[in-house]
Amino acid sequence: MEYKQTELKKGIKLHTIHTDKFKTNLIAVFLTTKLTRENVTKNAVISALLRRGSKNMPSQEEISKQMEEMYGASFDCGLDKTGDNQVLKFYLETVNDNFLPEKGEDMIKTSLEKLLEIIFNPYIEQRSFKEEYVEQEKNNIKQRIEGKIDNKARYSIDRCIEEMYKNEPFGLYKFGYVEDLEAFNGKNLYEYYQELINSCKIDIFISGMITDEINQVVEKNENIEKLQEREPNYIVPQALNKQLPEKENVVTESMEVTQGKLILGLTVRAPKEESRYAILIYNSILGGTANSKMFQNVREKAHLAYVASSSYLRYKNNIFVNCGIEIGNYEKALELIKKQIEDMKNGEFTDEDIENAKKGIIATIKTIDDEQDTGITYYFGQELSQSNISVEEYQNIIEQVSQDEIMNVAQNVGIDTIYFLKD
Repeated sequence: MEYKQTELKKGIKLHTIHTDKFKTNLIAVFLTTKLTRENVTKNAVISALLRRGSKNMPSQEEISKQMEEMYGASFDCGLDKTGDNQVLKFYLETVNDNFLPEKGEDMIKTSLEKLLEIIFNPYIEQRSFKEEYVEQEKNNIKQRIEGKIDNKARYSIDRCIEEMYKNEPFGLYKFGYVEDLEAFNGKNLYEYYQELINSCKIDIFISGMITDEINQVVEKNENIEKLQEREPNYIVPQALNKQLPEKENVVTESMEVTQGKLILGLTVRAPKEESRYAILIYNSILGGTANSKMFQNVREKAHLAYVASSSYLRYKNNIFVNCGIEIGNYEKALELIKKQIEDMKNGEFTDEDIENAKKGIIATIKTIDDEQDTGITYYFGQELSQSNISVEEYQNIIEQVSQDEIMNVAQNVGIDTIYFLKD
């Protein structure tokens, strides 16, 4: 896997990942912009509208027809919250030219043209998105927002984040808010879309059996040529040296549930960027695997949880402990979870724990080039955080993390928010 990046214009980058492992090419375009209360819902609707049609493919049916004619190409799009940024994501996967039944076809050029048209040349009627599409997508977004309570586990984590980051960008729900939808129409959304396209950070990723000639294909694309240079309107994640919380914020919410959801939002103070590798290992020992303290002590031995795990959110330097428990076991479970955090501070973990954690993380690193989208996700994460660590370097750094570094992490972990969803 050979990775290269080229600045096409200020704020617009091309990233190429040459790999011979796949018979497909995957193209991904990411539009990154600051998360704001004013624009979070607009971005969600814009993301949905762009897949509805482009200048030369004015409907979803026409886009689907074009994909079929491209030997069953696959088009998809989505929306993410990454640190204090919102990312609109677009993907197109096609068969590599080497595996086409007829030689001489330039499928990657065709694919790029189609995807870039969908994103940068949408279907417009009199300088407005089609009102029919707007109303349909507003309704779809409304249903998605209102349906977020259906997945109680995901809802509980989102609520914990919302409480931890109240009145901050990261506390916003990535699909926005129902009360904002009413004010949107085709005209004002198209005006906002133009602002977004001219100010956001744009990253184009191409993964597959590609040559350096692909750079010229992208540079000469008419939709790329018309884009302006920009100071990209996004936030570089800087979550180091946070202040540890002085006291725990306890939030309890009642809903019709059969199982309680207990989430602990932990803040990690890290003295330097490199600390995140030790945090990864700390998290793995605490609750990241089936060998972890959370899983073994809270779930297996004490039988206080159906689910007991933790996950590390790199862009904000938070760890979230996630437990599904009997509602009546709240106090016992919380006490035992806190004990696992305290035990880590007291150095109650072994060399074997560290070794197992490293093996698990390295096994995951080794799968980065097993899926094209995983490789793209990895390098996009590097781009956003302005890092330049290859997959091989990443593995070597994990192997070198010492017990002292993990102990230092353990001393700099504090409980910020305890969220409990009960009946």
